[in-house]
Amino acid sequence: MAKNKDAVISRMLHTVTDLRVREAAEGEVASRTITGYAILFNVPSAPLYSYDDEEAREVIAPGAVTKELLDGCDIKMTMFHNRQLILARSKNGKGTLSYGIDDKGVYFEFEAPKTADGDKALELVRRGDIAGCSFMFTTHYYDSAYVSRDVQRVDGKTIVTYTVNVITSIYDFTLAADPAYPDTTCEAEARELVKELRTAVEPEQPKNDEKMRKQVREMRRAATLKL
Repeated sequence: MAKNKDAVISRMLHTVTDLRVREAAEGEVASRTITGYAILFNVPSAPLYSYDDEEAREVIAPGAVTKELLDGCDIKMTMFHNRQLILARSKNGKGTLSYGIDDKGVYFEFEAPKTADGDKALELVRRGDIAGCSFMFTTHYYDSAYVSRDVQRVDGKTIVTYTVNVITSIYDFTLAADPAYPDTTCEAEARELVKELRTAVEPEQPKNDEKMRKQVREMRRAATLKL
């Protein structure tokens, strides 16, 4: 995977959300409307990678998603990342999937279809067996105008935060019980992305180590000099 800032990277990001089936009013038939959040703003993701000395997470900035962006996409509501298990759809802002943006993130609602998949989704959400959502998006990961990087040392550990400031497209919202993270269109691409991101951080460390060793050598040399 080349570090080309113009390269479009496809990603899936998991959102832990309070999925629920809307309660029906007294006298009405049981509701089939499922609501929740597909994207949460300013909430750190699960670790993109985590080691003893380094950890990285992603954050979606509020300005990364606009109503105009959503209305220009073909967004499918699916289950378990399986695009064959379609529950609703919004194409260019119209369809059976509704959404909106508030201070918390991007919320959605849809009426589960009267199909085997729709019945399954309703039952799993009612039981609480589905833990959240994922959404597939693209961005220019190596362009700092789209994704900025912050590196801090906390208790001797390098903490890297990638903030997604601009999303170029959104492809689906997915109900998922325990989605893999990190994830992309394929596992190989995910591994390569993690490798590239770690490489972007690691070169700074030898330089700092060498600087520290030089300072120690100077201190030792000064200690041997006569006053």
